[in-house]
Amino acid sequence: MKNTLEFLTELSEHNSKLWFDEHRKQYENCKKAFVTELENVIEQMANIDPIFETLEAKKTIFRINRDIRFSKDKSPYKNNFGAWFTAPGTEKAGYYLHLQPGNKTFVGGGIYMPPSDMLKKIRQEIDYNKEELDQILDAPAFKKLFPVVKGDQLTRPPKGYEESNPAIELLKHKSLVVSVNISDQEIIDGKLSQKTIEAFTVMKPFIQFLNRAFD
Repeated sequence: MKNTLEFLTELSEHNSKLWFDEHRKQYENCKKAFVTELENVIEQMANIDPIFETLEAKKTIFRINRDIRFSKDKSPYKNNFGAWFTAPGTEKAGYYLHLQPGNKTFVGGGIYMPPSDMLKKIRQEIDYNKEELDQILDAPAFKKLFPVVKGDQLTRPPKGYEESNPAIELLKHKSLVVSVNISDQEIIDGKLSQKTIEAFTVMKPFIQFLNRAFD
């Protein structure tokens, strides 16, 4: 994984098709190393959350190519590897691993900018079961790794809810995500999959709570 971090650093500095084509073999080797880490994560997590039971590591990875159609930044490639784990064929809440040098690697999870109909169901679940969600978010292991729920918020209460609602701050969220960083040194020391599994395991009740809104 040290080689992978070094490759991504170089890619960030020489982000062009010509450079990438010249280093394609190196890219393939780094991607293979990342897939191996993902396979370990999936194997271990399949015993913890059914979401992982049918996932294939290579199908969880995002493309390295950037969509530059509407971006001022025309760099053709991302400077990171990313993988998203959720039930196949759904837009439900899930788990995310982002590998990027410069101590920018993080493990995250939740749901990002869901469609309005899905967000409405999530808000209803939060409103009906705030005490259960509070227990999840306030659990010592969860609080240690994920002290706050992140995501864009409305400035005013969403339609149908009052400012006095005990769960109003969570109800204002348009995305509900949590994350924790992993240092470059931890990755070089071979702890990426271990740290990822630990974080995914702690956030599982949060992911399952969000997805229950759609069941």
